[in-house]
Amino acid sequence: MIKLLFLHKSHKPYSFLWLFIIIACANFYCTKNNTLKFQNGDLLFQDLDSSPLCDAIEKVTNSIDDLNFSHVGIITLINKKEYVLEAFVNGVDTIPLKQFLKRSLNQDNEPKVIVGRLKEEFSSYIPKAIENGFELIGKEYDEEFKINNDKFYCSELIYEIFLNSNNNSLFELQPMTYKHDDKIIDIWVEYFNKLGIPVPESEPGINPGGISLSNKINIIHKFY
Repeated sequence: MIKLLFLHKSHKPYSFLWLFIIIACANFYCTKNNTLKFQNGDLLFQDLDSSPLCDAIEKVTNSIDDLNFSHVGIITLINKKEYVLEAFVNGVDTIPLKQFLKRSLNQDNEPKVIVGRLKEEFSSYIPKAIENGFELIGKEYDEEFKINNDKFYCSELIYEIFLNSNNNSLFELQPMTYKHDDKIIDIWVEYFNKLGIPVPESEPGINPGGISLSNKINIIHKFY
């Protein structure tokens, strides 16, 4: 128990002001560290450990703070409830936030997710981007990781909905690589062989880690 020694009658009345400030600050930091009020357009970067392919994505991409991200989705509020709009294995759809967070947990049962928020100067793009995203629900997942084929992988969805919200690219495409130590990883060779196409090395694309490094967002929360 904390002893409030400054409440002794010999102390001046302004000690009560300090007591109020200390309690208020303590409550502020508890709220700050344990709760987060999501906003429309918040980006959720997720470290998935669901398959060797996820590990391969993380191996050939860079992310903020040297974390490993193989997935990204965007918060959308539906009837004041929190959902994540995403392109996942079954295509473009929404999923309840709680279900999204439980998809990948660390050994302490914490979601392997960090949250990014667009900087204020770009926040006006969010409503139109969300609207664009809803129009894409039902589109197929883009297994080939190609831009402009009317299919979408996770980060391509984010790129596309913001591109069409302001007639300009908010996030930039970069030459994609499937190499580690200057050699294309075997699992990528096997993956694209099964699709019957060559590895799209150096073709334009985008990945969750690259978006996490964007100077257009601030990282506002880490669950782990």
